[in-house]
Amino acid sequence: MQRRIVSLWFPRLAAERSLRARPVDAPFALSLFDRNSERLYDLCRRAESFGLNRGMTLVHARSFCPGLLTRPADPAADQRFLRLLARWATRYCPWVGLDGRNGLFLDITGSAHLLGGEEPLLDDIRARLARAGLTARLGLADTPGTAWALSRFAEGIAGTGETLARIGPLPLSALRLSDQTCTSLERLGIATVSQLYNLPRATVARRYEPDVLRRLDQALGALPEQISPLGEEPGFAVRMTLPDPIGLLDDVMAAARRLTAHLCQRLDTAQKGARSLKLTFRRVDQENQAVELKLARPMRDPERILALFERGVSAVDAGYGIDMIRLEATEVEPLGMRQLDRTEGLEKDGLDDLITQLGNRVGLDNILRFQPVDSHIPERSFKLVPAAYSRPAQAWPANRPRPIRLFAPEPISGTGFEPPRRFRWRGRALTVFEAEGPERITPAWWDLDDSWAKGLRDYWRIATHQGQRLWLFHTPQHPAWFVQGEFG
Repeated sequence: MQRRIVSLWFPRLAAERSLRARPVDAPFALSLFDRNSERLYDLCRRAESFGLNRGMTLVHARSFCPGLLTRPADPAADQRFLRLLARWATRYCPWVGLDGRNGLFLDITGSAHLLGGEEPLLDDIRARLARAGLTARLGLADTPGTAWALSRFAEGIAGTGETLARIGPLPLSALRLSDQTCTSLERLGIATVSQLYNLPRATVARRYEPDVLRRLDQALGALPEQISPLGEEPGFAVRMTLPDPIGLLDDVMAAARRLTAHLCQRLDTAQKGARSLKLTFRRVDQENQAVELKLARPMRDPERILALFERGVSAVDAGYGIDMIRLEATEVEPLGMRQLDRTEGLEKDGLDDLITQLGNRVGLDNILRFQPVDSHIPERSFKLVPAAYSRPAQAWPANRPRPIRLFAPEPISGTGFEPPRRFRWRGRALTVFEAEGPERITPAWWDLDDSWAKGLRDYWRIATHQGQRLWLFHTPQHPAWFVQGEFG
């Protein structure tokens, strides 16, 4: 049976993945810091219509399209999404492999007839992806190289034996050659695949790298090219079937201890850490009870995991007895070896365990920590992030001290450029005996912030006779005084 390969190319995979999560009705692009500047990583069709292209600096792109909306690119998330698409593509054939960062190869040999033929199969793929908001270009041929060339340069189907006729008029880049090699050949007048094919092989082999003839032979089928299918992710689960039912907490914890040790050993071998665990108990009446544990950090320490499970296990109703226990790591993350000072490790582990215990009651996403942000605007110099999915970070260095409590500006009475000697704040009459300042902070001109619409601010640190140490600011352009923070 003649081999038949489909090349599935997603020219805007990263941008469309982001738009599926958060749609916008405007020109849109993803940016990535590269070569000392922020550059376009991917963009939607609407942004392309303004003449934008990948690799263009963000500043240059905004000069062409002032209304361009951007988000930071996430190549790792794009690869995870591509792997999900590969799993989806197994509905058409069992042999699916990745092709770079935005393509797939499908070996549909012997399976096209299940959808009525090759054309109906491609139409079905294209229609389903269009409904999902994804742009796709497809090529079908006898070899992966020819299918790849068709999907990029001449979308369609190359019948059996039509390989050279279909890719012959295409440019040399259709053979997956480097830009440098293509430019070198074009300077000699060799611009298409057929022109390269007609050259004496000995001449090409003598003057160019072996990759040129290898890619040509792969496209024409003279040299085999394998498609590496996606391997299944390893599962981490252990089970214990008991000869006699058990129900006492000590017996259940003893069995869980053995399972936890076996599971952590497998995680250690794979250099993984569990982020989410599920302990399932099967009772003799065939009812199942499960205890789920979400961890603040990837972990494979059996003693710590067992201690965190104890509260949930104590609430399990054993009924007439438990005859099977299963422990599964439902979510894992890479966790390599690291060497820590003993005291540092204990302190960090204790905090992580506390976050885990509280998070399994109120939700890990509800336990937040402050993280510094590189911004001179006080309101934007920090952000709240889930403690379980972040690491503590050092605050950005500041030349002037910042208040412990920061709140929305609250107006007070006052005139002039220096802090008022007497004013009322939150119903109290305060008298200033010491003031230090001003510290001038200007708004970010590139960011339209309504709270800074009155222009620059002059900040003062004051101490009052009543004991309050406050952070005041004055707006010279629209004279007014406000309180925005309180020192300890």
